[in-house]
Order: sequence, then C-alpha cells, then structure tokens
Amino acid sequence: MQTARLLPFIVSHHRTLFSVYSAGKRLGWSAGGVPANSRFGSMEPKQATQDNQVTTTEAGMHTKPQSLSIVPSVEGQNLTATNTGPDVENMPKPELLPGETVVKEGKATILFPSANEVFYNPVQEFNRDLTCAVITEFARERLARKGVKLVVPGEKEKVVVSLAEESTEPDGELEGKNGEEETVVTATAGEKCEGGLRVLEGLAASGLRSVRFALEVPGLQSVTANDFSAKAASLISRNARYNGVTHLLQASCRDANMLMYEMRGKKERYDVIDLDPYGSPASFLDAAVQAVSDGGLLCITCTDMAVMAGNSGETCYSKYGSISIKAKYCHEMALRIILHSVDQRAAVYQRYIQPLLSVSVDFYIRVFVRVHTGQAIVKNSASKQALVYNCVGCGSFHLQRMGKRTAHGKHTKYSAATGPPVGPECEHCGQKHQLGGPVWAESLHDTDFVQKILTSVSGCPGRYGTSKRIEGMLSMVTEELEDVPLYYAVDQLSSTIHCNTPPLLQFRSALLHAGHRVSLSHACKNAIKTDAPPAAIWDVMRCWEKSNPVKKEKLSESSPAFRILSKEPSLQACFTVRDDANPQSRKRHLTRFQENPQAYWGPKARARASGGISTGLQERRQQFQNKRKNQVTDSSQLKDFPCKRFRKGTCSYGEKCCYSHKPEQTDEHKME
Repeated sequence: MQTARLLPFIVSHHRTLFSVYSAGKRLGWSAGGVPANSRFGSMEPKQATQDNQVTTTEAGMHTKPQSLSIVPSVEGQNLTATNTGPDVENMPKPELLPGETVVKEGKATILFPSANEVFYNPVQEFNRDLTCAVITEFARERLARKGVKLVVPGEKEKVVVSLAEESTEPDGELEGKNGEEETVVTATAGEKCEGGLRVLEGLAASGLRSVRFALEVPGLQSVTANDFSAKAASLISRNARYNGVTHLLQASCRDANMLMYEMRGKKERYDVIDLDPYGSPASFLDAAVQAVSDGGLLCITCTDMAVMAGNSGETCYSKYGSISIKAKYCHEMALRIILHSVDQRAAVYQRYIQPLLSVSVDFYIRVFVRVHTGQAIVKNSASKQALVYNCVGCGSFHLQRMGKRTAHGKHTKYSAATGPPVGPECEHCGQKHQLGGPVWAESLHDTDFVQKILTSVSGCPGRYGTSKRIEGMLSMVTEELEDVPLYYAVDQLSSTIHCNTPPLLQFRSALLHAGHRVSLSHACKNAIKTDAPPAAIWDVMRCWEKSNPVKKEKLSESSPAFRILSKEPSLQACFTVRDDANPQSRKRHLTRFQENPQAYWGPKARARASGGISTGLQERRQQFQNKRKNQVTDSSQLKDFPCKRFRKGTCSYGEKCCYSHKPEQTDEHKME
C-alpha cells in the first residue's frame, strides 16, 4: 500500500481529545488509524472508511489515499502524525487561502493572513539574521566535539573537525598511513542531523524565525516552534509545510513556561532556546535557565526599553531585580540589567552564564548567553554584579561591586565589598547621587566568538539581507573595551558646561595622549568608553573650554557648570588627532548606525489573546495628533467642550459653569 507522511500537527495537552477527534473527522481516519478500543471512547468518529485509506484535502492540498501512524511527539504530551512512505519534499505545497499574503525573508517564504492575525515586524530582520549567524557558529563549536563538519553554502574556508587526534599532515598522507579513508560526518542546512542541536522558539507567532532556522542553520536535529495562540500554531504548521521543513520543524500550542518546565530533565533539555516576546521576557527566564542544556545557548530579546532605560525604575526592579537610571548610558545599562537578571535566576539552580554577544539595536536589546552548571563558579556571581552611583548634576558615575573575590594560590576567598566609592556629594559639581542596579559588571561579549561570526558573515555577504549592518555592528563590538562598563556621551559633557561639543576624534586623542584607553560603543553614536576617571574627563573638558570659552557671568553659582569650570585643570590636554584615535570600523565607513529603516519602524501593536492584533499604534498616534497644539487660551472657548460633571449629574455651578451643559447628541441623532 502506498504511504506518505501526514502533515504534522501539535495540540495542547488540554485539547488533545477534541483536536484528535476533529482532525480525524476532517481527514476521514479509518478504524485502523484510531482503534475502536482506544482511549478516545465515545469521541471516536461514528463513520469510518474501509481499510486504512484516507484522502487529505486541507488548505488546497490534495494527496492520494495514504496509511497513517500516530506516534508521540518530543514533548510527550502532544501527538504527531508521521508516515512511512515518500519524503516530505515530494508532497505538494499548500495553496494560498483567499486573502493570504506571502512574505519572503532569507530562505523562508511565510504565509500571512490578510487580517494580520499574528505578530510580524519586518524591521527585526536584522535580529533574525544575527540569530541565525550566532546559532550557526554555536552549532559549529558544539558539534565539533562530535566530529561533525558544518557545510555552509558560500563559505570559502570550512572547518573540518573529527574525533581523531589533530594532525597537521595532509589528508592524503593520513589515508596512506591508515590504509583507509577517514570518515567525516557532515551536516547541511535543511537536513536533519542525528545528535545535532535541539532548538526551541518559545514564542513563535508565525514561525518565521523557526522556519529560517530549519532552512539556514546546519546541524539541527529538531526545531520546536511554540505559541500559545491556536491560530498562530495553525499558521506555523502551514508555513512548515509550505517551506518543506516538516521533517525538522514541529509546531506546538502550549504555554511556553509549562513546556520549558516539563523539559528540565538533563536528557530532555534544549540546546538552544530563543525568547522574543512582546515586551518583557522576565516571566520566562526562570523556566528558560532550567530547560537549556549544560553549555546551551539562550537568545533573549527585550523590547520594554521604557522600563529598562530609566522611565520606571520601580517597575524595572519588580521585573528584573534592578533599578534602572535615566542616563546617557541607559542602553548599555539595560543590557547589563537583563544579564544580571538571567545570572541571578540561573544561580538559584547552581548555574551561571557566559555572555557571548549583547547588543542594543533600534528599539530593543538582544543578548546571547551560554548557561553552564558549576557550584564552585556560581560563588563568583556576587563579585560580578555592581551598584551604580550616578551624579544627577554632571552625570559622573562610579561602580560598587556587590562582593569581593581574592585569590590565594589555588584557593579563593569571598568577602563583602567595602564602599561606597563616592561621598555624600559629587566632588565635581556638588550634587547628589542616584543609586541604580545591581547590574552585570563583567564583559558583555566573548570577543573570540564574535570574531568568528564576523569572519563567517563577511566571507559570504550575500548570505543575509542585513549582512552589511551585521558586519558594522560586530566590528564595533570587537573594538569595545571589555573591562569598562558604561560610557560617557561627548554631547552630554558639553551640555553640562554649556560649551561647544569637541570633535569626537579630538576628544579621543586627548584621552589617549593622557595615557588612558578609549573606545566607541555600539549602543550610542557619540559614546566614549574609557578607563579614565571622571576627574580626568572633566580636566579634558576644562582644557577644551579654555579654547572655546563660556560666558561664566551668565552661569548660576550653584550650577554644575560653574562649579566644574571654577577649578583649574590638573593636566594639559593635547587635542592633536592621533592615528589610533579613529577605529577601523569608522575608517572603513561600515554601516554602524543606520538611518530609520521605514516610517513608524518601532514596536508594533500587541497581539490579543484571541489571536488578532489590537488597535495599531499608528492609529492611536493619529488620534492624539496635535493634542498639545492650538491650546485654549481664552476661557470663553471652554463653552465648546461638554462638562463632565454635568454628564454625571454632579455639577453645582449651573449656568455659571464655564463648560457647556448642552445635552450630547446620541448616535441616532448623529446619523440623521
């Protein structure tokens, strides 16, 4: 009998009975597919076709009668229909439904309903491209231990790794010695790799990211695309079939936390977990740090930048256990806040993190961290966190480590840190300090790992649609000072003392001439990361002010500018431009800070629980357009506005009320 693979479908554990019955009724399952004595009981279809033949007609796809077999899925709670016949590539693609549109990104072609019932933001193509590049390099390192070589189209140099001992001799000599050819296992994108990486996308929406993983990342064993919305899960399944990746990609309709909690076993954990929620990922972190394998990769996106950038410090503390500060370095501080939160959640389970790459992009931040297990190293966690003292006047900041670690030979002593590093008032301007944090105070990146990604992407620029921006971003990341948290902004320093802004290269050169290290930051265009103390930075600004004088008579004696400029500089800054002041990414004119990709390119509207999209942000922006313009300046104009108290029946002013007491027209009168 001719057989073929049934298109996989995944159902939630609390919908299993109804979904299997509905699918069986729609597809016309025979008694052989669902036995009469099965646990489905009375929900078994009343009429069954003869033999084990079914005819599948779904979304415009027609196949010949096939035999089916039902086997448990990876999650253990869901059911997956598989076949024992021809390959999935021979199955026809589902046809477009009325009103559906097609979106192409990378190698993926995604179907979207006309009503835009699932979340999609084209601006985050950079996010998805970067994630594919990171997971590819992670898979290369991970599978190298198993003797697997990744085959990436377009790469000029391919790394060949085998379980045999390393040798510098050519392959031909090795074959001559052993008398037989050495077998090297290869992994190609789009093909299932036994013993490869198991990937989970917890909040998949349309499944675009998961489909791209299956098509573009080699060395994968399985990809689970999960979404709590039934409509989104159905669309994920259709997109998997449309792209021919059902042999790799499994759709799941589950609560993301419950799914990850169920996969906490050492043999069930995922190698890669990707979390890209709308807003904060805080509620998923506890489950994620438990469900990822030892040495596995966590990819986390945060789009609640208003909270993490200092607008709501108390909300930030409730979500991430850290108080954010509204300062120029807020975007890097947001990266350090999420890393602190992940490390704190992991430490509860004797695990610790190793940041591979942390970037602030557009309206969100994205971190890639490896999670390891080790009780001894977890003790270092306190010394990796720090509080931030930020001056409200001049913006100077100091970091106070939460713990102290001292090495004594092979032993390490842990103790409480001593502080604070500042006095009651700022020594430069006399203002008070804000207290923020704790934040992650160690390096944000693994430079060697980032360099490998950069080499891979630059070697094949046509591989990703945003390759130029990835190259520019990662180039800046490799140039950043690893051991210097946070940064200053040159325009902020100039604004504090009310003087002209010095050119970036001249300011960098002045710090280099003074013997300090300095770099730029990918998080801010005018940022300066330096190991110079605040006193040295203000001395450079005092020297700059002497050649660009400020009218001091107009400054208030209590202002930060007056107090800073009242002191003479202790060093004479040299503003002659040095060759090493201009980094290579700037010399090569790489795409570092690109212009806005499109109008209204920020976060899109939140998806509703029912599966649809709520009122668009643009509609609300238009609703409140010019709200503060053409304001009422004459009290007589208030008569044009209805009285809210009169509407409630509580206005006691009567005719003396400055607002209108005319009854509002009903909808029927408005229609007339």
